[in-house]
Amino acid sequence: MSLRIRAPSIPVLAPTCAALMLLVLALPGCSDSDQPAALFRGAAPADLETTTAAVATVPRETFFDGVVEAVNQSTVSAQTSGRVLEMPVDVGDQVEKGALILRFTDTEQKARAAAAESALQEAQARLAETQLEFDRTREIYARKLIAKAQYDRARADLEAARARTAAAQATLEGVQEDLANTVIRAPYAGIVVARHVQIGETVGVGTPLITGVSLEHLRVQVDVPHQHIGMLRKHRQARVLLPDGRSIAAEELRIAPNADPATHTFRVLITVSQGEYGVYPGMLLKVAFVTGAEERLLLPAAALVRRGEIDAAYVVEDDGRIAFRYLRLGTPAADGRVPVLAGLVAGERIAIDPLAALAAYKAQGVPAGDSLQ
Repeated sequence: MSLRIRAPSIPVLAPTCAALMLLVLALPGCSDSDQPAALFRGAAPADLETTTAAVATVPRETFFDGVVEAVNQSTVSAQTSGRVLEMPVDVGDQVEKGALILRFTDTEQKARAAAAESALQEAQARLAETQLEFDRTREIYARKLIAKAQYDRARADLEAARARTAAAQATLEGVQEDLANTVIRAPYAGIVVARHVQIGETVGVGTPLITGVSLEHLRVQVDVPHQHIGMLRKHRQARVLLPDGRSIAAEELRIAPNADPATHTFRVLITVSQGEYGVYPGMLLKVAFVTGAEERLLLPAAALVRRGEIDAAYVVEDDGRIAFRYLRLGTPAADGRVPVLAGLVAGERIAIDPLAALAAYKAQGVPAGDSLQ
């Protein structure tokens, strides 16, 4: 039995489809990178302000996580014994430097202060009397009317009276300091973060009373791997990246002289200037350390457009048309300019005002499938 193979039939529409395909391929500007010419009705307006993408030398930076901590954070302890009489602050309260935060009963301290003051007055009176006696004895001794031993005794009595007076003065000062310690004032402006005693409690010397933290002076603590510490010591420059996108330069870098034997990291403390940065102790921030220099293509931040998680810019092409170009960006530099990692080459013109560029983009016609929202 022989097999007969039929030639496949060709639909009558095939020549028509082939002709249409050739016509489409023959249209100008239908490549992947160009838009159909019929969709653009004009070039960018002459008054559209642009900037030229240029390569510049910027610091090369290495990023690490850091934790914000307060420079002034301490617990105030009792310097005298007594019962807590008054405590006008609570956790979360903002207090000014020198404000009253706790008061002890002071009956005992006042009584001891009064006794010490009386003892000092008595010692001073005795000293004055001894001084007069010594002056008379010295005058008589100068005339050779008494023995030297009597003069020596008078001088010894005077020195003893002076010593007793000094001791009484020291005792009074100590008691007065003890009395002053019954009133506790804030050592710096800050926020109360913990109360360790309550009204009515009796405490002794050294008992923790109140813990406070100051937000005026903050620093960032970073644990840097040992392989990077050499470049950090060489350049000693860093900046702290804030949650709102700003960055602040480090005023001072303090690098530990040795690494932690357990983690093999060096503790670095970054001190920043005072200001309203919206950061608080315990927050996690990025810190950029300068480790050299590099060439980067930079754009002003105002020229960039963000759609969701996508960054882009309006590019004015050589033929005057405006293109909406997606970009891959790096971390903004210290001066606010943003490095472009991909999507743009040096020499291309970028619209500085995205809103004006958007209006011109719509006016020239929007390629099919491109969204302007």
